Amino acid sequence: METAEGIAWGVEEGIGRIVLKRPERANAIGVRSGHALVRAIDEVLAGKPRVILLTGEGRVFCAGGDIDEFVAAGEALPALVDEILDRLHPALLRLSNNPAPLVVAVNGSVGGAGVGLALCGDFVLAAESMKLRTGYAAIGLSPDAGASYFLARRVGPVRAQQLLMLSDAIDSQRCLAWGAVDALHPDDELAAAAEALAARLARGASASFAGIKELCAGAPGRPFEQHLALEHRLLRERAGSADAREGVTAFVEKRAPSFKGS
Repeated sequence: METAEGIAWGVEEGIGRIVLKRPERANAIGVRSGHALVRAIDEVLAGKPRVILLTGEGRVFCAGGDIDEFVAAGEALPALVDEILDRLHPALLRLSNNPAPLVVAVNGSVGGAGVGLALCGDFVLAAESMKLRTGYAAIGLSPDAGASYFLARRVGPVRAQQLLMLSDAIDSQRCLAWGAVDALHPDDELAAAAEALAARLARGASASFAGIKELCAGAPGRPFEQHLALEHRLLRERAGSADAREGVTAFVEKRAPSFKGS
């Protein structure tokens, strides 16, 4: 694992890992840590992992932006926002659009930009102690890092709007009930559960996963006729693949398939 400015990352055995390692600052994102996160995302994606696991260290997953840097910026805060987001937003888009499954293990409380990082995953696992507080409106700001997008996608636009406006703290049970997260685990079991899920996905048919992500991500805004055409094209491509031949053969032989990602 490489480490810079409170971010650690690496790819090993098909699993790309990105870890927020700034617990003394609640894993807050500032200029330097934001740039390091961009580097981590790009280098992990360049490693062509079969699955990506994003998590944090300490009692807080990510508190959002570094408020101390905001205060120090004073009237130059808009320029500071540009310096962080001009690079971070495109990197988060690349991470979200990457064909590999993305697992996020939310190890603790989350707020601000951390909401976007926490909820961007295809699978979001959370510690039972986790709490979510959007926080933006409470300090006169509006969302960034995809927080409003991913929150609305998971809990619905009206509920997301209410959570963003009120900035109330939401406990893990309500996050689960509302669909913000997909599963809860005791705090001391979360890391193992996330690693097990990542390992399972790394053994899966990665090209099949890529097609599933493409189909489901665009489904709400895609006309049914176009969606069926895309399903046809993607299935035909997969039908001629080595993984499909292996999967069908394994099914008939009643054994676990050995997918190669092809």
